[in-house]
Amino acid sequence: MALEPTAPAGEQSPDDFSDVQAAVERHYSGTVARHGATALGVDWSCVPTQELRFVQLLKLCDFAQPFSINDVGCGYGALLGFLGRRHRGKSIDYLGVDLSAEMIGHARRMWARRRKASFEIAAQSTRIANYSVASGIFNVKLSIPEARWVRFIQRSLDDIRATSSRGFAVNFLAPLPQGTPGKAELYRTDAKTWAAHCRKRYRAKVEILAAYGMREFTLLVSY
Repeated sequence: MALEPTAPAGEQSPDDFSDVQAAVERHYSGTVARHGATALGVDWSCVPTQELRFVQLLKLCDFAQPFSINDVGCGYGALLGFLGRRHRGKSIDYLGVDLSAEMIGHARRMWARRRKASFEIAAQSTRIANYSVASGIFNVKLSIPEARWVRFIQRSLDDIRATSSRGFAVNFLAPLPQGTPGKAELYRTDAKTWAAHCRKRYRAKVEILAAYGMREFTLLVSY
C-alpha cells in the first residue's frame, strides 16, 4: 500500500489519534488481564519468538559504551529482563512507555528494584534517548481502517524519531504468500515501503533484517 504524504517531521499533524490509542489501550489491557505478565499477555505466541525479536531490534545498539534506550509499547518490561540476562553488567538507562496502565502496573511491580529503569503511561517517550525500539506495536490494527492505521504509524514513527538521538528499530509483519488467508485485524506490509519512508523522511540509513525465521522484518534506522 502506498504511503500518504505527511507534514514535515516535527510539525503537528492535524489528525487526532486518540481514538486509535484508546482502542489499542483497551486491547492490550485486556490481553494482560487475561494472561498476566507473559508473552501471551502482550499478544506474542511464546517467549522464544518474543526474544528472537529483541535480538534483532538490539542489533541497532552499541553495547561497547553506555547508552540510554526508550522501549515504546514496553508492555510489562520483557525487554528490560532480556537486557539484564543477555547484556549483564552493561550500563543501560532504560525507559519503558505504554498506553496501558495495566501493563505499566505489572512492569513497575516486576522491576521495582532495577536500577536505571523507569516506566511511564504514555503514547510516546517523554525524553530523548540514544536509541528507541518498538516491538510489535504496529501489527495489531484491530478494526481500524488500514489507511488510518498507516497514518497512525507515520505519526508514531515521527514521535520515535524525535526522541532518539542515534537511531531506532521497529518491526512489522510481512505479507503472507499469495492466496493465504490472513487475519483482518493484523497489519502486514512489505519491507521496502517503510524502509523507503524512513530513508526519505528522516534522511537516515536503514537496514532491513528479514532472514530470522519468521514472516516479519525489522528495520534498523540510524542517523
